[in-house]
Amino acid sequence: MIKQVTRKAMDIRPSGRSTDYISPSFGYGCLFNCSYCYMKRHLPEGLTVANNTHVILQEIDRHAHFYADVQKPNQTHAKFITYDISCNEDFALHAKYHQWTDIFEFFRDHSLCMGSFATKTIPKTFLSFKPNQKIRIRFSLMPQSIATVLEPNTAKIADRIQAIDKFIDAGYDVHVNFSPIVLYRGWKTDYKNLFVELDSIKHKDAVKAECIFLTHNANKHQYNLDNNLPGEDLLWVPGAQENKISQYGGKNIRYNHVLKRAAIKEFTQIHNSVIPWNTIRYIF
Repeated sequence: MIKQVTRKAMDIRPSGRSTDYISPSFGYGCLFNCSYCYMKRHLPEGLTVANNTHVILQEIDRHAHFYADVQKPNQTHAKFITYDISCNEDFALHAKYHQWTDIFEFFRDHSLCMGSFATKTIPKTFLSFKPNQKIRIRFSLMPQSIATVLEPNTAKIADRIQAIDKFIDAGYDVHVNFSPIVLYRGWKTDYKNLFVELDSIKHKDAVKAECIFLTHNANKHQYNLDNNLPGEDLLWVPGAQENKISQYGGKNIRYNHVLKRAAIKEFTQIHNSVIPWNTIRYIF
């Protein structure tokens, strides 16, 4: 179900990792059905789309000018303030419901800021737009063996990797998003093979990475069980995980800190042995 709404919440929240800030939601929800999706914890079905896109852009414009007066951009970009326009949806998947060219033109032509979003699809329509490096696409990657289970109907991992060069050639800033990193029997071999696939791209100097280990949610776990979604044996492993209350009060579960510390070290060593050219911007 797609519902047009007038977005009233205009809060621009700090991000500090993949971007400097998170914009108000152009879309809220997701039409994919990934077993780990955090958005499904809040809106299990459907998508709401803002019908006041230009009001959101005006708010970002005001915020960017204020930000530029008080501090310089941080590690998310050397020159521009970065805004995640897709924190609560897969913007590329839902682009046909948005005024996406207006949004892209805003960032392309803005002197202070740029837009960014992660996606599990390949938005070929975007290739006709010339963003002049002011739109960053972060292609989400995981081994295909578990992507098939955990994120059904999304673009094949090999196709996402092949799309990287095409979007860079079209003028996009492209990063990769190893998220969520799931631990299971054979994960190290699978990720090594994934890194070998990624090593095939030509624009190695342009692509950086963000790496986020799995956090699952108690309510989403129950939803998955009630609706027979696959993959809970991969996601909900209490013997290897510990409880964590999110900043918004959600009952989450993440890998035990000792296990996770070791896994981060192993993941990084494998990554650097295969694709040392791919800078890891952050990993947690």
